[in-house]
Amino acid sequence: MSYISSNANRWYCVQENAYGQVAAIAATNRIPAVSMKVQNQRDKSQRKDKTGSRTWAGLPAGMRRHTTFDATSYVRDWADPTNLPPHGPLVQAAMGGQGNLWAGATPDVGCTQSTINFVTAHGLNPGQAVVSGGEIRFVAAVVTAQTIIVNAPFTVAPVAGVPLSATATYTLATQLPSVSLFDYWDPSDAVQRILSGAAVDRMTVSMNGDFHQLQFQGMAQDLIDSASFQNGQGGLTAYPVEPTPTVVDYALVPGNLGEVWMGVIPNQMFTVTQASVEIRNNLSMRENEYGAMLPLAIAPGTREVSMTMEFYAQDDVPTAALYQAARQQSPVGVMFQLGQTGGQLMGVYLKSVIPDVPEFDDSDTRLQWQFKNTRAQGTAEDEVVVAFG
Repeated sequence: MSYISSNANRWYCVQENAYGQVAAIAATNRIPAVSMKVQNQRDKSQRKDKTGSRTWAGLPAGMRRHTTFDATSYVRDWADPTNLPPHGPLVQAAMGGQGNLWAGATPDVGCTQSTINFVTAHGLNPGQAVVSGGEIRFVAAVVTAQTIIVNAPFTVAPVAGVPLSATATYTLATQLPSVSLFDYWDPSDAVQRILSGAAVDRMTVSMNGDFHQLQFQGMAQDLIDSASFQNGQGGLTAYPVEPTPTVVDYALVPGNLGEVWMGVIPNQMFTVTQASVEIRNNLSMRENEYGAMLPLAIAPGTREVSMTMEFYAQDDVPTAALYQAARQQSPVGVMFQLGQTGGQLMGVYLKSVIPDVPEFDDSDTRLQWQFKNTRAQGTAEDEVVVAFG
C-alpha cells in the first residue's frame, strides 16, 4: 500500500443529454488536468429539540446536499477538427450556445488582409471564426455569400487557392447545459469520482502564464464516487470504467504566444504583460423545492463578461487613441488570440467594451496601464465569442 500520486490523474468532460444524467465518455474527451477542488456537504441545520444534554445528536440522513467545484485546465491542441474540441462541453456550459463547426473554405483572388473572397459560398455568420496563416479572426460582416470582412486584419492576406482551416465557434445563449466531469486516478482501486450535473458559474481565460489556462468554477448536482456508488446514481447502473488510458498525446499552448487587438479601429497591442477574460453567470440552483435532496435544474442569473489587462504604455497613436476612447466612453473591440499555430489556436472576441480610464502603475521602471474588470456589453447574447482553430 502506498500514497496516491497527485500526478496520476486524468479528466474527461462530456455534455449531458439531461440534467444530472451521466454521459458516456471516450478517450477523445480527455482534457489536461491541473487542479480540481470539490466540496460536497450537507445542510448544516441546527437542531432545536430539547434533548436534556449538551451533546449534539447529529442530523438524519436525507438532508439537502450541495456540491461546488473549481477546476483548472490548460488550453490544448485541437487534433480532430471534424469533432468539437475536448474543452467544448465546459465552454458551452459556461456560454450556453452549441459549438458551431466550420469545415473551412478556399479563398479566391482579390483577398485583402481584412476582406476575404471565397471560391464558393462560405456559409459563415457574423461572429464565427476563420483561421489563416496561424492567425484566428472573427467575421465582423457578411458582404455577400462569398465575401466577408473580419474584425481585425490578418498579417498576410489569405492566398487564393490555399484553404482556410476548420474552426469551432461558441456563442452565448439564455439557458446553460450541464456536463459530466470525470476524475480518474491510479491505481484503479483508488476512489474515482464523477461530477454529475456540473454547471459552470465562472469561466476565466488567463494569458501570459507558463501555458494559456482555463478555470471553471460552479455547482454540480452530485458527486458520485466508486467507493460509495449505488445503482441509479446519475442514471447509472454501474460505475463507468475509464477508457483505456494512453500516454499524454496532446500539445499544450505556451502562454506567451498570441496576439491582442484593441481599439475603435483595431490595432495590435504589442506590450501586453497580463490579460484575462471572465464570464460570470451568477448561477443559482433549483435546490429548495419540497421533496428533493439534490438540485433539480440550473437557473442562470444576469451575465457579466469582463476583461482585465495590463500593458506597457507607449507614446504612439494606438495607445493615445485607447486613452481617448476611455475618456470619451467610446466602445472599442477587443480580441485575444491564444497560440500562433493552426490546430493550437483559441480566440476570444469582445465586440463592444467601454474601458474605464486606465490606472497608471509607475512602481516598475516602465509605466504600465491597467484595465481592471472592464465589462463588455452587447445587444442580445453577444457580449463575447470564443473559438478554436
